[in-house]
Amino acid sequence: MSTFFIAGTDTGVGKTHATCALLHALRAQGLNACGMKPVASGCVETAEGLRNEDGLALQGASSAPMPYEWINPIALREPVSPHLAAAHEGVEIRLAPLFEAFERLRDIHDVVLVEGVGGWLVPLSRGLLASDIARQWQLPVILVVGLRLGCINHALLSARAIATDGCRLVGWVGNLIDPDMAAVDENLATLRQLLPAPCLGVLPHGVPAHVAASQLDVGAILE
Repeated sequence: MSTFFIAGTDTGVGKTHATCALLHALRAQGLNACGMKPVASGCVETAEGLRNEDGLALQGASSAPMPYEWINPIALREPVSPHLAAAHEGVEIRLAPLFEAFERLRDIHDVVLVEGVGGWLVPLSRGLLASDIARQWQLPVILVVGLRLGCINHALLSARAIATDGCRLVGWVGNLIDPDMAAVDENLATLRQLLPAPCLGVLPHGVPAHVAASQLDVGAILE
């Protein structure tokens, strides 16, 4: 069984889109794959309880429908940093309950992709960062690089932080979030040269995840 943490170079770089594309690519290899969003803010009230758009997307892209509470154990209403949303709701974010849900998913899947929230160092609570999920669960990291002006700096800083925290970057995915970005090919060449992990693929702008999955090569992370 394989498990990976999906980190992003920033908020809004398309972590969920990339994670869903990776799930479809893994399923195309015949693997039983599932996504997880341990903590999500910006959830809406439904008849079934609080639901997050990203969590629902991961649930839908997985091999089989899992209970939403396993996919997204901590669902917070306000669309702000999770440590603020949790404080406003009187919720304490701890890793132990999240790990219980993770283990349930890991026990019945070949691959589990655990999507972070925001960037690598987003706070979840006092003394707890999003990166602690990857660090304490000992998950290799796949970095989603939002392709826009400034992406090289964001990507290299993220890769350095991942290494500093003792985690292993095993690959990265480029996501073209700015369709008008200048010098895309040159930026990609620079990222391929400077990032200490292979590029698993580049996702085009405006293409659904199940279609964009064909642009990904997941072989490198499954070896």
